[in-house]
Amino acid sequence: QVPLVESGGGLVQPGGSLRLSCTATEFSLVYHAVGYFRQAPGKEREGIMCITNTDIDNLYMDSVKGRFTISRDIAKNTVYLQMNNLKPEDTAVYYCAARPYNACSHYGRDYADWGQGTQVTVSA
Repeated sequence: QVPLVESGGGLVQPGGSLRLSCTATEFSLVYHAVGYFRQAPGKEREGIMCITNTDIDNLYMDSVKGRFTISRDIAKNTVYLQMNNLKPEDTAVYYCAARPYNACSHYGRDYADWGQGTQVTVSA
């Protein structure tokens, strides 16, 4: 079983919105920081944002500032990435990842558990 189950990706027109969900299936997110990453074709994986277990969010990608927000619903054991005003350059596979610490990290190597990834395509 995948420790983090992702959903919410799809095809959207420029300017549109999507909300990605990341639900933990094997542990409680109460004690974990959760980050979102993305990997575009031919590019390396990049960190986007992260949220700590005390709901402090960290932004790692300037290009999404003011457009993307991250939040948690502990009752649902789920983290959300709300993406607004999407642009073609946001096209990528998006991954969520969790680490059993309060603090976030910019580096994927610092995360122990990963989701399966969800494709986001922004195109007219």
